[in-house]
Amino acid sequence: MTLTVLRSDCVVTPDGPIAADVHIQGEHIIAITAPGAVPAGAELIDMTGRIVIPGGIDPHVHCAWPMPAPDGGPPDFTEPASVVSRAAIHGGTTTLIDFVRCTDGATIADAIARRDAGWKGACHTDYAFHLLVEGDLAPDHLDQLAVCLRNGHPTVKIFTTDITPNRKGRMVDFGDIWEVFKLLSANGGLGVIHAEDNDIVMHMYGKLIREGRVSFHNMAEVHNTLSEDLSFRRVIRLAEQVPGTALYMLHTSAATGVAAIREARARGVPIYGESLHQYMLYTQEDYKKPNGQIFHTYPSLKSPEDQAALWAGTLDSSIHCVATDELCCTLKQKTVGVRIDDVTGGNSGVEPRVGLMYSQMVSRRGYSLNQFVNLVSSNAAKILGLYPRKGALAVGSDADICVLDPKPRVITAPDLHETDYTPWEGWQATAWPCLTMLRGKVVMRDQVLTGNLADGAWLPRRIDPAITAGPVAL
Repeated sequence: MTLTVLRSDCVVTPDGPIAADVHIQGEHIIAITAPGAVPAGAELIDMTGRIVIPGGIDPHVHCAWPMPAPDGGPPDFTEPASVVSRAAIHGGTTTLIDFVRCTDGATIADAIARRDAGWKGACHTDYAFHLLVEGDLAPDHLDQLAVCLRNGHPTVKIFTTDITPNRKGRMVDFGDIWEVFKLLSANGGLGVIHAEDNDIVMHMYGKLIREGRVSFHNMAEVHNTLSEDLSFRRVIRLAEQVPGTALYMLHTSAATGVAAIREARARGVPIYGESLHQYMLYTQEDYKKPNGQIFHTYPSLKSPEDQAALWAGTLDSSIHCVATDELCCTLKQKTVGVRIDDVTGGNSGVEPRVGLMYSQMVSRRGYSLNQFVNLVSSNAAKILGLYPRKGALAVGSDADICVLDPKPRVITAPDLHETDYTPWEGWQATAWPCLTMLRGKVVMRDQVLTGNLADGAWLPRRIDPAITAGPVAL
């Protein structure tokens, strides 16, 4: 096997940035040494002057996902894994975690197999799945879920709301959530929660519709901060009644959610927070811009004060991961809905995420390189059962590597590889991926794709018992 040596004066290891030679053989990192003589027969990739980090991990994407039609007709589907993973590789992300709707098969195992068929041999990145349970849970589904938790799928997504009035059937009632929490606790799993108070959300839909204020510009009144406050705290309180239940709060959008996570962690609850880059960089005022739907996902964008709380949460161990809620579709599909009850959620953001967050965290706000790496890669691996195989430049880890070239770049849709628009049009990036490696293979260099659709592989996961035992400081 050929030895590859990746050299840089800024290699971001778990212990901090160092000048180093990263020795790669096969799929793994076999040594990290001071820069020196290259062994005979080895290939040197000299990235001096550039920043070498672990490949990004996006723990929240939706590929080939049904998009409800505003007229109630058959749904469209978002772009498949082949397109989303191609964009991810160009953006320095090497692992994606999608969702399996457990109702999309005769059994949960069947649903997983059907979902995997859209990824196996058809993606450029490695991948894993959260299991998504919806509606009323049959007893046999709970039994099946326990088996799947032990067989490499240890995370279960739960909605506490139907999101919109025309999407009935997504919400799981709290009795069934209680039963799922018992399974998670008994089988080393983790609850992945979309938490909004359904009573408040549906009340506000009804109120605004009666008042004739149905434009999507009013979305923050519907999916509001009170809803996040009530639902987060109710979910947390339920989890506290089942010792060993650990929580990962998806797309935290409000100061109330950050506070609920922070307070629960102070009480010893094993809970972790995820936000999205659109919540951290856009507010509800951005809905008023032309095609303001492009900034929306569920829950809604919030106020500048909520945004500030999210940033503060990344520094006090309340927000641990920055994801995308990727939903890759065309501009026409994204803007077809114009009402509070039909606007499309999700965003096309998997490609610019790493470069954009480096610019906002390191260049603008003075975060350390390790803080940045934790938020876009390492923490997701640690919380969701992939570390240290993923999310680390360390001996024995997969050689998943992103190299950032610290040159200014303006983000524009024609330069990206997802769809015909980007919500980040015109944003300035201070660094951008110039090389991506997946398990030791160079799959993108200088914005040229060198990998293929057979490169990606499914990743069985097991949650570290420390993550579920208490609130780990990450």
